[in-house]
Formats: sequence, structure tokens, C-alpha cells
Amino acid sequence: MSGFLRPEVALLLRRWSEVIAACGVLALGLWIAARPGPVVQGFGYVLAAFAGLALIPAVRRARFVTAGDGPGIVQVVEGRILYMGPVTGGAVSLAELTALTLRRDHAGAAVWVLHEAGQVLEVPVDAKGADALFDAFTTLPGLGGQRLLVARNGSALGETRLWWRADVPALTQ
Repeated sequence: MSGFLRPEVALLLRRWSEVIAACGVLALGLWIAARPGPVVQGFGYVLAAFAGLALIPAVRRARFVTAGDGPGIVQVVEGRILYMGPVTGGAVSLAELTALTLRRDHAGAAVWVLHEAGQVLEVPVDAKGADALFDAFTTLPGLGGQRLLVARNGSALGETRLWWRADVPALTQ
């Protein structure tokens, strides 16, 4: 695809590919529902309903994606967030996370600040692979995707506390 499309267009299509696919399946479901026969129509409506349900998180994930041109690399592997930056790095477990904040400075640079017992990990919002953090953060109890998007796309300076755990899980029972 590198020779056929401009890089900006290819990036845009890649970012919204899940949304485009869900819209295609939705259109297919509605087309099938317009065919004669109650069984075929029912299948079409069910297919369209599933595509409509898949469209909501697809749009949220697409809005969360950044260019990935910031410092460092982020990976989410089996409930652990790993950040490898040019100066610092580290790993935190989602199960042991105690707080999540977003810090924005006067220059507009934003970082996710992940607090774990005895450790703080700062991950730039625009680091390569940081779009995987959306799915990881939405698994935290009580934290919704819309709250993440509003905070990330906002312009409030300083720290914005998005989530915290009132009780830290014990290592032993």
C-alpha cells in the first residue's frame, strides 16, 4: 500500500479500519434484512445488531489512537504495561495499579502517570504502541472509555486524576 496511497491516507485508513469494517458488516446485515423471507431477514437484523454493537468500541479506540511519534515504546502483555523509553522505563501490573492520572504541561505534552505500590511509571500519551492502553485502562473497575477520551483530548494543565483503587489487593489471603 505504500506506493498506492499517500502515507497520511494510509495511516488514516489503518486508524479507522475497525470502524470501516463494522460499517461494512452493518451495511451487509441491512442488505440481507431487505431480502424476502423471515429467516433471512432475521439473520440480517441480527448481523446488523452485532455490527452496531461492535461499532461503539471501534469508534472509541480509533479516537484514542495517536501518531505514535513520541518517545518510547509501550506494550501491554497479559495484564502488564511495559514502557521502554529513551531515559526511563518500567512495568506495572493492572491488577496492582493503585491510581491513574494524566499530567499535561504548558507545552501541551501529556503523560499517563501509573501508580503502583512503591513505583510510579510515566508513559507519554503519544509513545509508539500507546493506543493499546485504551483497552487496558477500560478494564479498570469504574473507569470508562469516554472519561479517558475526554481527559486525553482535553487541555487542562497539571494532573487530572482519572482512577484510583480504594483498597489494594493483598498478596496473600
